[in-house]
Amino acid sequence: MDYYYSLLSSLTPTQCIMSFLALLLLIQQFTYWNKKRHLPGPAFVLPFLGNAISLVCNPSKFWEDQAAFARRVGISANYVIGKFIVFIRSSELSHLIFSNVRPDAFLLVGHPFGKKLFGEHNLIYMFGQDHKDLRRRIAPNFTLRALSTYLSLQQIIILEHLKRWEKMCASDKTPISLRLLVRDMNLETSQTVIVGPYLLQHARDKFKSDYTLFNVGLMKLPIDLPGFAFRNARLAVERLVQTLAVCTRESKIRMAEGGDPSCLIDFWMQEQAKEVAAAQAAGRPPPLHSEDHEIAGHLFDFLFAAQDASTSSLLWSVTLLDSHPHVLSKVREEVSRIWTPESDKLITADQVREMKYTQAVAREVLRYRAPATLVPHIAVQDFPLTESYTIPKGTIVFPSVYESSFQGFSEPDRFDPERFSEERQEGQVYKRNFLVFGAGAHQCVGQRYALNHLVLFIALFATLLDFKRDRTDGCDDITYSPTITPKDGCKVFLSKRCSRYPNLSLE
Repeated sequence: MDYYYSLLSSLTPTQCIMSFLALLLLIQQFTYWNKKRHLPGPAFVLPFLGNAISLVCNPSKFWEDQAAFARRVGISANYVIGKFIVFIRSSELSHLIFSNVRPDAFLLVGHPFGKKLFGEHNLIYMFGQDHKDLRRRIAPNFTLRALSTYLSLQQIIILEHLKRWEKMCASDKTPISLRLLVRDMNLETSQTVIVGPYLLQHARDKFKSDYTLFNVGLMKLPIDLPGFAFRNARLAVERLVQTLAVCTRESKIRMAEGGDPSCLIDFWMQEQAKEVAAAQAAGRPPPLHSEDHEIAGHLFDFLFAAQDASTSSLLWSVTLLDSHPHVLSKVREEVSRIWTPESDKLITADQVREMKYTQAVAREVLRYRAPATLVPHIAVQDFPLTESYTIPKGTIVFPSVYESSFQGFSEPDRFDPERFSEERQEGQVYKRNFLVFGAGAHQCVGQRYALNHLVLFIALFATLLDFKRDRTDGCDDITYSPTITPKDGCKVFLSKRCSRYPNLSLE
């Protein structure tokens, strides 16, 4: 004992610190190995940071490496900022995660540090009866009547932006990058569809600025201190929710007065006004989930879901149509049989349903380049994932929607819209591998809206414009921003294809 005491007392302060750090490193490494067990993944990780630097600097390569690790057994492991993570490549194991979102298994987190960004009471963190009750109240937002209302708003905004982009190309004679332009178009579409007339122009401009801060913060380290992007993102979300709460209050007043719904919040508040009136007449308290601020938080969920994932899909649709001219020709031929710009009429919901091939193209775009590639969950308790591996409590689990899309389907690496045709029906045969909209209780409630938006964009873009990608080496490589997009931002040359643009209006 005296020997060890003498040894310790002979160490300098620097040696003590270095020894302590070495001990921490050793303890953390053993902890990582104990959780990882036999799973494939990096053998050694940096203390605390783990592989966070490679994830932030090159997310595409990070997740490609995880998929490569998981290729043999369907799962792999890693360590990022104090968190043990499990990556799931297998579709069946992903379904196991999606179907076990409950208090004693998994919680959907949306983002590894999502609760700080989105708040504790966000829709994605709900489960059980409370979650079912809220989804029931959300259902009126996506009826056929509501979707038809949104269709009109969507195509009017798409048309105005297409005209603007073509004019930019005509004046500069140079290619334009579509990424930010499509994002702005989608933000205007989401704002108009979700809160319509309640968001005035000055509020829209501020909304756009705050949403940009949020987007930037999503891809940065979660340092919640002044001056850091993550803190700016969190504060931006708070301001966005406050703005949406004001819109909610104004819609409640208008719907209670008997106004006709003109946007998503109106359809929601119209049904809620009936519930509130019934509760008042019966002497009961107001229904659950009727507070302005809570509703505003859910509206932000809708906006986030409609915005970034849709931007990704629209960009990939342009890229893939350009690289597959036979597909583009078939889209143009189908649309011309159903709708023409010279009609000056809005495309109806029935006409969208009639565009079978264009719908198949949209579904194949979503399969081939699933926009939100990963759906993070956290393990609330130890969970037996397979016979030989139990996910430890506290693990962040990443089911890969992207990897599932390349399993089962015939020639999955080939872009082939015909796989979704009524003849082949691969969408039905391999529907367990088509996880773009999730699965289980938290499956995307707005998937019909999202698909309509993509179909409308493809139909209008292909019909009204001629386009050509400005192709360079690696331009179609995948980059995260935060959903996946072409590396070059989808640079294109545009020119007008139709004799004149349609005159579309709600009247």
